[in-house]
Amino acid sequence: MKIVSHTVKPKIPVALSSLEEMAHNLWLSWNFEAITLFMRLDWDVWLQSNQNPAKMLGMVAQERYDAMALDDSYLSALKMVEEKFQRYKDGETWYKGDHKGVVAYFSMEYGLDVSLPVYSGGLGILSGDHMKASSDMGLPLVGIGLLYRQGYFKQYLNPDGFQQESYPENDWYNMPVHRCLDDGGKPILIAVDMAGRTVAAQIWEVAVGRSSLFLLDTNIEENSPEDREITAALYGGNTETRVRQEILLGVGGIRALRALGIDVAVTHMNEGHSAFLALERIREIMAERSFSFAEAVQAVWPTNIFTTHTPVPAGNERFGIDLMEKYFRAWVQQLGIEWKDFLALGREKPEDNNEPFCMTVFALKLAAYANGVAELHGVVSRQMWASLWPGLPLDEVPISSITNGVHPRTWASHNMLELLDRYFGPRFYEEPANLDMWDRLDRISDEELWRTHERRRERLVVFARDRLKRAMKRSGAAEGALHRAEDVLSPYAITISFARRFATYKRGNLLLRDPDRLLRLLSDKDRPVQIIFAGKAHPHDLPGKEIIKELVHFSRREEVQSRIIFLEDYDMTMARYMTSGSDVWLNTPRRPLEASGTSGMKAGVNGVLNCSVLDGWWAEGYSPEVGWAIGSGEEYQDTELQDRIESEALYDLLEHEIVPLFYQRGRDGLPREWIKRMKASMKSVGQDFSTHRMLKEYSERFYFPALDNGRRLAEAGYVPAKELAAYLAKAHKAWPAISVTELKADAKPIMERGDKVTVSALVDLGGLEPSEAAVELYHGSVTIQDGIAGAQRREMSAVEKKGKAWEYRVTVTCESTGQHGYSVRVMPKHPALVSPYVPGLIKWA
Repeated sequence: MKIVSHTVKPKIPVALSSLEEMAHNLWLSWNFEAITLFMRLDWDVWLQSNQNPAKMLGMVAQERYDAMALDDSYLSALKMVEEKFQRYKDGETWYKGDHKGVVAYFSMEYGLDVSLPVYSGGLGILSGDHMKASSDMGLPLVGIGLLYRQGYFKQYLNPDGFQQESYPENDWYNMPVHRCLDDGGKPILIAVDMAGRTVAAQIWEVAVGRSSLFLLDTNIEENSPEDREITAALYGGNTETRVRQEILLGVGGIRALRALGIDVAVTHMNEGHSAFLALERIREIMAERSFSFAEAVQAVWPTNIFTTHTPVPAGNERFGIDLMEKYFRAWVQQLGIEWKDFLALGREKPEDNNEPFCMTVFALKLAAYANGVAELHGVVSRQMWASLWPGLPLDEVPISSITNGVHPRTWASHNMLELLDRYFGPRFYEEPANLDMWDRLDRISDEELWRTHERRRERLVVFARDRLKRAMKRSGAAEGALHRAEDVLSPYAITISFARRFATYKRGNLLLRDPDRLLRLLSDKDRPVQIIFAGKAHPHDLPGKEIIKELVHFSRREEVQSRIIFLEDYDMTMARYMTSGSDVWLNTPRRPLEASGTSGMKAGVNGVLNCSVLDGWWAEGYSPEVGWAIGSGEEYQDTELQDRIESEALYDLLEHEIVPLFYQRGRDGLPREWIKRMKASMKSVGQDFSTHRMLKEYSERFYFPALDNGRRLAEAGYVPAKELAAYLAKAHKAWPAISVTELKADAKPIMERGDKVTVSALVDLGGLEPSEAAVELYHGSVTIQDGIAGAQRREMSAVEKKGKAWEYRVTVTCESTGQHGYSVRVMPKHPALVSPYVPGLIKWA
């Protein structure tokens, strides 16, 4: 049956016309005054639309529109928000436009707002916050992702407490997205080859303040039914579906930006899903410049950035060679390289023909800048991928770290923001990248801060009761049970929350290891404790689902029915209530398996205190003034022993520190010591763990240098890339013949601080010139294992040619005491080389 369709828009009075633009710009998701306009327009419809302003506009009765168009109070509020929105769009920003070109940020999911469900968890929320902070700071950045027809699943529990999933369809014509059209009003389409078939995709734009996010969609009539399913569901389907999605994201994303006329100079791969974008960028350069593959790689490499989020090998995506053969054999022929050389780009051991193709390895090899998402995760990532740079000391493996952050105005409750705005002043809104503003937190009185927090706890309790009652009604609970749901939790008791993905390593049931001890905590009438759990397990993660079931069963015990609950279908709305209304945010991962974690940051910015294992961001965020640490950062081989020790440590903290401190009140009824920690936590998170701090780091360490690299290459006609490719080919050929001999120094057995030491070495460069190799002195304190700790590097100078070799020499000062040692190494050297750490190109004495 052929269906001819058209779009029907609401008839909004002229006086209210700005509502439509605001409904389709997710600026409103971090501006509560804008949200209140839609709530005031029609409260019942607001709830029926699931808090989706774009959908809501089509549901409001015409009579209501006409009435509100004459309501002077409403029109006055609308005018104030309009002016604020306009000031935001036109205002000065942290970025002053000093660089040419655009950074394209690629991610598989984006958690921007509950009205746009194309996210599953932490990775998506981070990507959404990244886009919002980029808008605040005025960065030249656009986002690229996929528009999933079903998004991520909605969770509900069966009567036995076992997780079930439903997959509601998204209606894009009633969501804050719009299709990108050409001058003739037709959808802009791009095409991607997939295993010999052409797949088309249309492009949708999401306005995020000043920034734009572009999402690709294959659910169009130009495609076969099979190809329309590529963007059916986030993380849905089988491995082949994932390959197809990632080809669309990477290759199709670059083509979409070109079709839109956006000058992409730098690409940022947020996790390995989008790494195939490198192939498209390489293909473009080859076609435009008649470059070889090796030359095009050097043109693209200095402008690629890669962020890894996964601290375990199994979490890094790998595709079988049969699948790669199906989708990339034609690509490789087009690129003019050997099949084995292409596969080597995705292998830790290039010579291992049985090793699958790893997207993380592929991204690391084709990006000049790489990072983990917390200091500890950077260490773990360097250990995981050190084999890609054989011979390189672990601390020099070129994977740095930029700790994740959260967008404060998204995650601080509107009550808390009203308080902060009042004490911080207008610059807090106008200059969000000015992190010194958080120093003003001490101006807020204890009374006001505590009153604001208590209001949020009350709202959390009301929200939890409503969610619980609705879930029970859906599952057919008896009337008596529904009445009991209206009385669960207390707005005055210390509230501990645990909300995250229910993977087994996150140990959502750690508190249940000693049920009797937990029952004593929950049933204390003088110092009552209550706990809220929420979160989803992956649809195929049966052990994770069993943990949820275990928690639900425990919560139904008669002794604790009103003190511990599990809330189903954790989403951004629930996260906002929980991270602002709880007193303690609990996190119990097995160190070091938590890459970063950001939910604790969201809680911290609201004054909620963290109690966590020293993993992810908390390993650097913790101090006794801002929260509690479970353990001291130990790592265990025996997980059973770890669970026992850390569960006991958690019970001890709750019994002897956390609960007593909360209920330690002065004559005025205020927990002053608790509030002191709240202020310290808010200041710490606001300054050190906001996305504005994070984006400053990305900009100054990666984005701006990469944009400069791209500009220099373009201005030079990409000749430096061609020269660098030729140099690397020469270096790889010469490297086996390089040797370092006759290493000696004029040091005496005992030296004093301040003495000078001259080190020399004979270096055979294997046919390279001294200008083509960096010979370095590598020196520092000698460790018990005969290694060098805290090593320093000094480039040595070629002073004299002796036969085939060169004598190199350098003089250094003895600056610290103890046993010192040194070695000499040879590294590649070329003016176009962004980083000297080229896999396989290092030679030690």
